[in-house]
Amino acid sequence: MAAVVDQSLAASAADSIPESPNLPSIAPSLTYSEESDDQDEPRAPEPVRKRRASTRLISQSATDIQRITGESTEELINRCCGESCCRNFQKKKPGVEYEHVPLLENDAFRSLGLRIQGIPTVLTAITDVPEQFTFLEKPTRRQSQTASPADSGISLGNDTGSEDGSATPLAHGIRDLKLEDLDTSIQPPSFVQPHHPYHVYPAKIHNARELTKLGAEKRTFHFDLDVTDYPSEADLDFKVGGAIGVSAPNDAAAVEQIFDLLLVPRFLRDKPVLLRTTKGRWPTVWGDDQARELVTTRRDLLTWCSDIQSYPPTKSMLRTLAEYCHDPNEKKILMFLCSGEGQGVFCDFRTGPYISISQILSAFPSAKPPLDVFLSVLQPLMPRFYSLSNDPHESYEIRDGKQHRIIEVAVTVHDMADWRGGRRTGVGSGFFQRQALKFLDLQGRGEKSPQIYVPMFKGLMANPLAKEFVTDGPMLLIGAGVGIAPFRGFVQRRLKSANCVNKVWVLQGIRDSLVDELYNGEWGVHEDEVKRVIQSRRGEGRYVQEEVLNQADLVWYIINSVDGRVFVCGSSKGMGEGVEQALVKVAMAKGNLEHDEAKKFWELKKDVGQYIAETW
Repeated sequence: MAAVVDQSLAASAADSIPESPNLPSIAPSLTYSEESDDQDEPRAPEPVRKRRASTRLISQSATDIQRITGESTEELINRCCGESCCRNFQKKKPGVEYEHVPLLENDAFRSLGLRIQGIPTVLTAITDVPEQFTFLEKPTRRQSQTASPADSGISLGNDTGSEDGSATPLAHGIRDLKLEDLDTSIQPPSFVQPHHPYHVYPAKIHNARELTKLGAEKRTFHFDLDVTDYPSEADLDFKVGGAIGVSAPNDAAAVEQIFDLLLVPRFLRDKPVLLRTTKGRWPTVWGDDQARELVTTRRDLLTWCSDIQSYPPTKSMLRTLAEYCHDPNEKKILMFLCSGEGQGVFCDFRTGPYISISQILSAFPSAKPPLDVFLSVLQPLMPRFYSLSNDPHESYEIRDGKQHRIIEVAVTVHDMADWRGGRRTGVGSGFFQRQALKFLDLQGRGEKSPQIYVPMFKGLMANPLAKEFVTDGPMLLIGAGVGIAPFRGFVQRRLKSANCVNKVWVLQGIRDSLVDELYNGEWGVHEDEVKRVIQSRRGEGRYVQEEVLNQADLVWYIINSVDGRVFVCGSSKGMGEGVEQALVKVAMAKGNLEHDEAKKFWELKKDVGQYIAETW
């Protein structure tokens, strides 16, 4: 039956495929649609529409549910009473004795917005104390029981006997452990290693500049990264549309604050320590799930290995804090949040304002778990990925008499309100902003070649954008915000071929062209012919998905052409969803398809690599 539907759908679409232009040199233009703004006949004014509120998807799988609540989906369902407790979380049950617990008098606690009117004197279904699987020990001379894993950061020296065969201390099982010789101020320890064959490489910033202007809602920076000496990797090179992985560290000030809140002595923070884990991948990124031993420092672990601000608190974390809480009122509140009776308050708290680890520790100041215990309940710090914004195949620059290979990326800084006032940034984009500002400051002081680095690796050179990019065939590129960045590399690559000049079109969605139009004038020749900018905050205020409808003839021509491609890149909130809906409407109008048939049409195009959507 499915085959019959597909055949009828293909036949219906084929009947509606527009003929290619009679003259090979003439292709549909960006003003091809009769509904385009550039037509002479005025359009009827449309009613002003309110901006659609954005929502944040906090879970997509059972794994996400368990990470958020500390329980499996089955456990959560079994505990759910079906009484909408998440909405009526302060509804007191008859026959249950409650006590009034004074709320804590500090700014951090007030910023959590916990609405607790009373706590039952008897709590049930309390989350168990999580298992500790990380241990920090003194790393001096240690009897070795088992060989250290290959991804360990331990430096063991020569563990064989001497040349004359005489026994050495190491032969008797005594090993002298020491830190590896690596500058962890510019790159992570070697054990924080992506999966083979990638290598974390401290790429020197060749140049940095801000793409947005004063008044832009979000700041976007452009980076030229020098990868001349990047370690060679067999059959793996930078590609148009590819993405690099960046091992961004936590902010040094935030790390220092957590040390202070946990009362970690200053003289221990940079002192070598033996980390022993009993299970899991941590502190590696993609290492094997196994026990391991390695020598590191407390600062390196908190800077490069544990995420201290991207994930809201879990019940496992709150239960750990409760276990090491000395103030009775603080402990009652934490235990309540970990109980079945406090499930509604926890859900409201968990999905409320953005919460960082330092905020939680400041809210419950008497909770002082040992650092190794606390590390067991923190999420691992994962790499961030950024699309290349240039054609990396022929991007070189001569400096100091040497040819340098350059890759380029654009990063938009994501920030949010901080409980102490002001704004705070995300891990990855905040790191890039700090590096850019350092570079620009040193450059402004007259330093010709500032030594500022970005720890990166070849991350996703086989992602959908890179995989489906072709050097021929018509191509429509739809992007908004920083999502337009990889398409700059596409256009640079395509415009090098005379046969492709009339085969690429760009729809760029922005807020205001005066302050946040990225890469204006940097797309190469014929930019005015291949690119149209749609502004949402200036003029009549339109979105890129509306322009997709206006360019329905162009869209339909491209998607039904041999080797035709439609690429979409940007935020899934609003833009990605809106463009997908617009494409469905185009298929309905131009292909005479019903709604479900039109959706199926684009699903088929996605399956064969003609419709590629890379959204986040």
